Amino acid sequence: MTIPKHRFLIIADGDFGPLTSKTANSCIRYFPERIVAVLDRQHAGKTAQDVLGFGGNIPVVGDFERGVAQGRGATAVMVGIAPAGGRLPEEWRAWLRSAIDKKLEIWSGLHTFIGDDPELGPLAKARGVRIFDARKPPPNLPIADGRAAEVDALVVLAVGSDCNVGKMTAQLQLHDALVQRGHRTSFVATGQTGIFIEGWGIAVDAVVADFIAGAAEQLVLQAAKDNDIVLVEGQGSLIHPGYSGVTLGLLHGSCPDALILCHQVTRDYIGDYHGREPWVKIPSYPELIDIHERAAQPVHRTKVIGISLNTYDMDEQAAREAVAKAAEETGLPATDPVRFDATPLVDAIVKEATAPI
Repeated sequence: MTIPKHRFLIIADGDFGPLTSKTANSCIRYFPERIVAVLDRQHAGKTAQDVLGFGGNIPVVGDFERGVAQGRGATAVMVGIAPAGGRLPEEWRAWLRSAIDKKLEIWSGLHTFIGDDPELGPLAKARGVRIFDARKPPPNLPIADGRAAEVDALVVLAVGSDCNVGKMTAQLQLHDALVQRGHRTSFVATGQTGIFIEGWGIAVDAVVADFIAGAAEQLVLQAAKDNDIVLVEGQGSLIHPGYSGVTLGLLHGSCPDALILCHQVTRDYIGDYHGREPWVKIPSYPELIDIHERAAQPVHRTKVIGISLNTYDMDEQAAREAVAKAAEETGLPATDPVRFDATPLVDAIVKEATAPI
C-alpha cells in the first residue's frame, strides 16, 4: 500500500506532550514539513518546539478551522492521540464532520475504527472521502510456521523493557543511518504510527492473538524480498502484564537473527498501569537480555547485539554516564540514537549482516 503525501492537521487536544502524544510526536519528528498545525487548546499559541523540544515552528492552535487553513492548508486530518476510553469526544466528532465536508482524508490509529462509526462512516462514503483506519488488520492473515527464519536478510527486532521507551524511534534512526551507508534496509512497521511514517505495515496489536505471529512473519517475508537488512518495529514488552502477548507474537513470528534492547533509563518500574501504583520492577540489563534470548530460543535462536537508551529526561552528563554504564554492564554497544550517534548500534548490525554464515 502506498500512502499519499498529505499535509496534516494533527488533533492532539488536551494531551499534546513529550510522553502523551506518541503518534503526533513521531510524525512531527519524521516528516515535520507535512504538518501544518497541531490542534490542542491547552497549548494554543505555542509551537511544537515549545512543547516537545523539537518540531520547529509548527503552530499549536486552539481552533479547528484555523488549523486546517494554516500554511498551504491541510489535505488530511490525523488523530494524534488516543482519547480516554478510545471514544471520540463530541468536539472531535464536530471537527471530523467538518473535515469530511471539506473533503479532507481522516487518518486514525484508534482501536475504534472511525470508518465503522454509524455517523462518520456513511458521511465519508457519501462525500467520497477516504477514512484510513491504520489499525484495521488485513484479511486472511496466516498462522506462523517459521518461514521468517528462512529469509536471506538479517532480521533485527527491537524489544523493550516497557512500552513507550523508544523501540520504533530506535529502529527508524538505525534505518536512516544504514541507508545512508548504502545498505538495502527496510523498516517494518507493526503499529499505527510506524505505518503513518513508513507507508505500509500491520498494526499487530489489533490482530487476533492466533495470527499475531503470522502477521509478523508475513511482514518479514515481504520486507526481505528486496533488502539485506530488515528492522522490525517492536511492540509492548515481555515483562508488561498487559502487552506481553503481542511482544511474544512478534518475537516468534519474525524469527529475528538479532535484537536491539530498548530502555528508558529513568524508568525503574513498568509505567503507570491503569492508575495503579507501579509493582513490576524492570530487571537489570543482563536479566532482560536473558529473558528475551531464552523466550526466542525454542523457535529461533537469537541474541541481543546492542542497547538503545532513551535519555530525553536526563541532562547531558547523566545521559552519557548511563550509556557508558549500560555498555559496561552488558559488554555490548550502547547509545541513545536520537540524542547521540547511532554508530555503535549501526556497526553492530552491519557486523552481523556481513558475518560469514
